[in-house]
Amino acid sequence: MSSIKTLTLTPRFIPHKPRNHRTMATAAAASRNLISIGTKIIAVGRNYAAHAKELGNAVPKEPVLFLKPTSSYLADGGTIEIPGGLDAVDHEVELAVVVGRRGRDVEESAAMEYVGGYALALDMTAREVQSKAKAGGLPWTVAKGQDTFTPISSMLPKSAVPDPDNLELWLKVDGEIRQKGSTKDMIFKIPFLISHISSIMTLFEGDVILTGTPQGVGPVKAGQKISAGITGLLEVHFDVAKRSIPGRS
Repeated sequence: MSSIKTLTLTPRFIPHKPRNHRTMATAAAASRNLISIGTKIIAVGRNYAAHAKELGNAVPKEPVLFLKPTSSYLADGGTIEIPGGLDAVDHEVELAVVVGRRGRDVEESAAMEYVGGYALALDMTAREVQSKAKAGGLPWTVAKGQDTFTPISSMLPKSAVPDPDNLELWLKVDGEIRQKGSTKDMIFKIPFLISHISSIMTLFEGDVILTGTPQGVGPVKAGQKISAGITGLLEVHFDVAKRSIPGRS
């Protein structure tokens, strides 16, 4: 394996309490660091059986992987943009694993040593576009990789998450709960995912693995507001708007 580099992010643990300007500024700085340091986002599809079934998909026997560009990141408090020609995009709340050091062919037994921290992310999806791509046997890049399609929190230090296999993830739209699930229901656990992914591609410091979404995915439209969190640890907030292109009506 390659030489070890230490993750240079400045993690910020954000407990459930009202946010003041100083807390928000520190969290924003940590989020910017996370957003700028990684080389790729590796997403895991259908990693919760109930979610696979709600979309009419078979439960996979090995991880379903796809890549998202880092240009799709959106920091807490930002605005998710709905592309032209679409009325809505779907929300998918996920636990994000932040890679802490370079790794290739990582043994599953040692995989947690490569975790630098955790974050909460949304895998926004243009479902109509994805459905057409799936029907045609085409990649999901256009449906998953657009700017603002990976809203993400600041990073939680690894020490703040002693049991990542037992976290409650939730998401609300306009204050109404849409998704709530536990990471204990993931089909493929974090050590296996790190080992499996690193057998295919080198993981670099700051790379992010999106570990899948629980059931309850659904559309959001312009003007709506999303809040999401990891119970007892952090929460994030995003607006939703139609994408506007300067100079075009």
